[in-house]
Amino acid sequence: MLEALVAELRQSLGILHKQDIQTVARFLGPDSTAAGAAGAILLGDDCAAIPDGDGYLLLAAEGIMPFFLEADPWFAGWSAVMVNVSDIYAMGGRPIAVVDTLWSQSADLSQPLLAGMRAAAQAYQVPIVGGHTNGHSPYNALSVAILGRARKLITSFAAQPGDRLLAALDLRGQAHPTYPFWNAATTADPHRLRGDLALLPDLAEADLCRAGKDISMGGILGTTLMLLETAGCGAILSLDRLPVPESVPLARWLISFPSYGFLLSVSPDQVARVQQRFSDRQLTCVEIGEIQATSQLILEFEGERQRFWDLADQPLTGFTPSPSGPP
Repeated sequence: MLEALVAELRQSLGILHKQDIQTVARFLGPDSTAAGAAGAILLGDDCAAIPDGDGYLLLAAEGIMPFFLEADPWFAGWSAVMVNVSDIYAMGGRPIAVVDTLWSQSADLSQPLLAGMRAAAQAYQVPIVGGHTNGHSPYNALSVAILGRARKLITSFAAQPGDRLLAALDLRGQAHPTYPFWNAATTADPHRLRGDLALLPDLAEADLCRAGKDISMGGILGTTLMLLETAGCGAILSLDRLPVPESVPLARWLISFPSYGFLLSVSPDQVARVQQRFSDRQLTCVEIGEIQATSQLILEFEGERQRFWDLADQPLTGFTPSPSGPP
């Protein structure tokens, strides 16, 4: 059964599309760093972490898939803000503001999209402060960028062999009828949403977690691969331990965007304390694997074990560990 599951998952577009990032990685250079006025900036994380005084400015951007924009514009607008907010919190930061770039065929077509963005901005209390708008475009497109700030970072570059992999999830939601998306956000209490996200910078500032990543459209498997690639590590992932909503097949869940979902790489002596922080807010946080000093992601399921990916043979994004190590 595991062999068939692995074969199916390897063809997931959410994972394969991450390989498009290699184009940018090759262009920017092999060492995964950029030189900024304030110091080196690592490339390949959820956000660019720019040294700033006693902390970091966090900068990120996300584009929305065109078919999603056309089929469900309100939810696409909401999601454009939500995924950026999640990236900031995933790195131990707090959001400051967003800007958007909107291209539409008419002003009327952009109204539900803008309404979704506004609803998310209000829910997460992140202002939309500008951007670019074109209402006479031959197509519809949206991207959103976000600025945040962190005192201490959670970065995928900091994962170490021996760390335990934890999946932190909000299972109080429902599956989207069409797309691999678990919606635990749009109907949730906004105050609770913000409090749940604030756990991430709280963990960073308490020195309970230095490594992790937002579970993106590549799902848990794609996100694990991206974390391992920048850390220069491998991992064993136990699918038996992974909590799965009853309404969602395992293969779909493994490539789903969970709306609230984080993969954390945590020292063994801090696992119980991290899990308790999530449990206190009725969130699920389960140990699902271990970081190893290899280049392979190994999956375990129902007594079987199989290699899912070897980053030495098949890079994913092309961003690799920085020679100077994590910040």
